[in-house]
Amino acid sequence: MCTPALWLVCVSLLFSTSLCCYQCFVDVQDSRRLCWGHILTEHNIRNVDACFRKLDRIFNNHEGVIEAGRVGEGYEMKLKEILDKEILPMVEEFDKKLNNDTVYEERLQTAADNFIAAASKLPRVSGCFPPCGFQSAGEVYNCITCKYDSCEFPLDCPVKEIKVMENSRSRVWCDVHFQLPNNIEVIWRFAEEVKTQQVDQLKELTAGVDMLYSIPSTSLQHQGTYQCEIYSSQRSIVRLYYYLTVTPQVVAGHTELQEIFDLSLLSGGRLLPAPGGPPGSLLLLLPSPLLLTACLTALLLLLFLSIWALYCSTIPEQTTQAEQADGDEDVGYNKVVQ
Repeated sequence: MCTPALWLVCVSLLFSTSLCCYQCFVDVQDSRRLCWGHILTEHNIRNVDACFRKLDRIFNNHEGVIEAGRVGEGYEMKLKEILDKEILPMVEEFDKKLNNDTVYEERLQTAADNFIAAASKLPRVSGCFPPCGFQSAGEVYNCITCKYDSCEFPLDCPVKEIKVMENSRSRVWCDVHFQLPNNIEVIWRFAEEVKTQQVDQLKELTAGVDMLYSIPSTSLQHQGTYQCEIYSSQRSIVRLYYYLTVTPQVVAGHTELQEIFDLSLLSGGRLLPAPGGPPGSLLLLLPSPLLLTACLTALLLLLFLSIWALYCSTIPEQTTQAEQADGDEDVGYNKVVQ
């Protein structure tokens, strides 16, 4: 008969190692009942301690069990249902009954295999999307800690650059790649002229649920840092930053004229290459050789037809003149005869 001190030692041995799905969901009292009649076949003695070590090896240190338990948020209770279905019938069967360690080995290993097969069918999560944001939908259950592992990304996203022309319409989207809760609040803030992520330098613009901040006609006063912060249940989920650069319209017009001037000075119809682009990447679009050949053929054919029409128009005129000349000769002849 086991003393309370022996039970305490057994339980401490079970929990002194890394936790796993077994300890997360199976009650200690059920584990005691399960291991009560564990017999070491070699020595023909009852040894509860060896049973707890067997549980630790088959469940707690089994990579397959740990991986199968990495389910999405809200499915940890499904893990408990699966494990209870495998363990609790054994508890009722083995309680106060003696069984050899080989029987325990076979039954527990079968239970672990069944747990892996069933738990692996539970929904997996899409994972964490870097580089920022508190992504609750990406949390994964960890059987080692019996808790959900967060993505552990910072709330502040890196600043993104946006360049627009003066007097043009500008739009800034508060867009993230991970799933957001249904009850969100969006706050837009702005810091004129500066590129910053310091919250104290930003002034609130709007508050509501609008993920889009639109500027109908952008002016130089709109240049600066825009921050979009998303809340859910009064807790910040993510903060996105955009630095808007506004190019004055006069400068833009001067740039276009300069490009046209440069084009007129260059031979071969070449444009200046774009910064960072390969040389000759921006060639003036010329017709293809096939199109040029077709156009030239059409022009030559048109010229030939024009010459032929001109030639044809001169033939009747020459014929008429010849007939008139013949007529004059006949009249002169008649006069001589008379």
